[in-house]
Amino acid sequence: MNLDDFDRCSRFESFKESWDHYGYGGDFEGMVLAEFSRIKGMTYLDHAGTTLFPESQIKGFFQDLCGSVYGNPHSHNPSSRLTHDTVEHVRYRILQHFNSSPEDYTVVFTAGCTAAIKLVAESFPWTPASSFCYLTDNHTSVVGIRGLTSPIGVASIPISPEEVEGRAGERTCPKVGNSQAPHLFCYPAQSNYSGKKYPLWHVKGIRSRELYPSCTREGQWFVLLDASNLVGCSPLDLQECPADFLPVSFYKMFGFPTGLGALIIRNECLDMLKKTYFGGGTAAAYLAGEDYYVPRFNIDGRFEDGTISFLDIIAVNHGFEALHRLTGGMERIQLHTFGLARHTYMMLSCLQHNNGQPVARLYCDTEYQDPSTQGPLLNFNLLDAHGDIVGYSKVQKLASLFNIQLRTGCFCNTGACQHYLGMSDQQVKANLQAGHVCGDDVDMIDGWPTGSVRVSFGYMSTFGDIQQLLRFVVDCFVQKPVRLDYIRLNRLHSASTCSAFVRHPQSPTRLQIPSPSGTGEGLEFSHMAVACSPTLRTSNCERTLSQIFIYPVKSCAAIEVTQWAVGPLGLLYDRLWMVVNINGVCLSQKQEPRLCLIQPSIHWACKELCLHATGMKPLSIPLEGNKQNPGVKVFQSKVCGDRVQSVDCGDEAADWISEFLGKPCRLIQQSPGFIRGMKRDHAKPVAGLSLVNEAQYLMINMASVKFLKEHINERQGPEAENLDIQQLIARFRANLVVMGAEPFEEDNWKHVVIGDLVFQVTFGVYLVRQHQLDLDHTSTLSVGCPVVPQSP
Repeated sequence: MNLDDFDRCSRFESFKESWDHYGYGGDFEGMVLAEFSRIKGMTYLDHAGTTLFPESQIKGFFQDLCGSVYGNPHSHNPSSRLTHDTVEHVRYRILQHFNSSPEDYTVVFTAGCTAAIKLVAESFPWTPASSFCYLTDNHTSVVGIRGLTSPIGVASIPISPEEVEGRAGERTCPKVGNSQAPHLFCYPAQSNYSGKKYPLWHVKGIRSRELYPSCTREGQWFVLLDASNLVGCSPLDLQECPADFLPVSFYKMFGFPTGLGALIIRNECLDMLKKTYFGGGTAAAYLAGEDYYVPRFNIDGRFEDGTISFLDIIAVNHGFEALHRLTGGMERIQLHTFGLARHTYMMLSCLQHNNGQPVARLYCDTEYQDPSTQGPLLNFNLLDAHGDIVGYSKVQKLASLFNIQLRTGCFCNTGACQHYLGMSDQQVKANLQAGHVCGDDVDMIDGWPTGSVRVSFGYMSTFGDIQQLLRFVVDCFVQKPVRLDYIRLNRLHSASTCSAFVRHPQSPTRLQIPSPSGTGEGLEFSHMAVACSPTLRTSNCERTLSQIFIYPVKSCAAIEVTQWAVGPLGLLYDRLWMVVNINGVCLSQKQEPRLCLIQPSIHWACKELCLHATGMKPLSIPLEGNKQNPGVKVFQSKVCGDRVQSVDCGDEAADWISEFLGKPCRLIQQSPGFIRGMKRDHAKPVAGLSLVNEAQYLMINMASVKFLKEHINERQGPEAENLDIQQLIARFRANLVVMGAEPFEEDNWKHVVIGDLVFQVTFGVYLVRQHQLDLDHTSTLSVGCPVVPQSP
């Protein structure tokens, strides 16, 4: 077999045969290249987080700003009137987009979807007889309404999605509630966890008291429909689902502007909303010396405190222009993105290891057959050949190396996360006690996942994005040769016209993916095999320290030494400097590959750090210059989420770095006396760090690197370029290289003695020095020092 036998299922031609809604009828690939050139070489799959803006949208907005004068809309001069009229046009265009008009709905601009939800919570006329009801598959921003209602005695009623229709028609006897009590029911139009689209007719069903829980409680029922995850890729018709409150965020639709959203309110609900605080522009009249206040009569003026973000609102108009010009409308976007998600689901759910075990566990309620019930989003965890879950943090880090942008965790949706992962309330609480909090990288606790992986598509996503994602999964996580569950794939594909699949002769129910080299040994990629670590050896084999590297400037080239002083933060001067952009954000080789071409050197005689690069004169920086010049600018930056304090190295260094990289940058040095504490399991700091990522030292095993080199050479074949072992070592950017050990035995080391220094092993091969208080600069590490690992 050759690779075409597998590609028949996944190649673009077959995809187009089974899904003819890809693209928008023109030169789609050309449009993506022209409008989104900045993501060339990147696979962006986090559109549920934020989609991307096209270049023409920003250029149109720029030309608008350059050619117009927009004043504060609270004034009455011509420039202010222009702003007012433009903002009112945008309000109308938003309503038009959702097939409504000012006669039925009012647009109130907010700081985002969360701010819109908060506005409803603060303005709703709650009474002790009211109920706040919400689906458990709601974003945190919706569940958070409970923080406001619970203290005033409002009942909070969490409801599973199955209960809404499953318990429809129930009647409590005697009936519960007051016939005049206002109740609020909240549910997402589309789950931000699974992409499931909830029926929009539930809006009418709740209001008419035909669905649970409204059927069991008397009173007036109102519906907040969280549409933020839906409207990025799907149309929404307010004539068909007349929600009372519709919060949206515009960056989910256009990518720009951020920090701007809207609350779209059904006009019949306007009079019931109560607002106590009044800010600038919201008052028709008030007295400073008396408790007298009259709100503005128009609802948007009453609820938009202070000067609205009018330039961002004007940018929304250019967002609509670009969206319709490039795609033709939301219906086309829905079909385009759903087709990509559907194909990804089919391939990912049918991938198997060589032993027939599935590669992925998908968390969804549909089989991606209908765009009206499923959005363009996939949530899953990857599995190894034994059926064990691969932690999402590992997937995230490897995806970043492949320049694939995705999202991991629970996505601010604890209810859905618990449901799909099978986590009890007790487990969530226990995870917190174990140190796991929302948004961190603690992906497994006691063998149980704390979250998952999410990929989501946008209107500019391409079939190539799917190919890159699937290639990444097969490349890094699948035990070869890869198999496909052909029966399942054929069933999922049965509605399409692509039926020319080739069955593997030895497996009538699975298709074996052939090798590009035609060897028949399975589909082979330049794959980093994850080997099972052997147990710690008990032999007396001599292990020695064979190489020492320091990296004075983070992400720049290394200095190899044979002996080096050990300081309180690791090797002396290791990663004490770093390059930041004009916003003070650390730059790495992922953003700026040319950083690796900057070669540092340390001159002890003159106490200087020198930087060298081709075509540039050497740059000299005092090693202790920040101590001699206390008036230098202090920087606050972040490294791996930790805030670090640093000082600027001056304009000469900034000009040198900027000229070499071709963009404005600065060189900064960690502040003297500032020590960043490395924390383990969110407990007390166990070591002081410089500007390193994880720990004081990174150690690698020469035998493991050689094993990897041989494995890569075998997979690439005899005609491939033979990897140099030192080049491969350099890619790991390690401080310490150990020789004489078995491959991967370091995975089981808990402590290691190098010379007369004792280190603790954390996070696999990261080291921190024990007995920090006893450390001084007279301690050294030397090539040839014995390395003695200690068992747990």
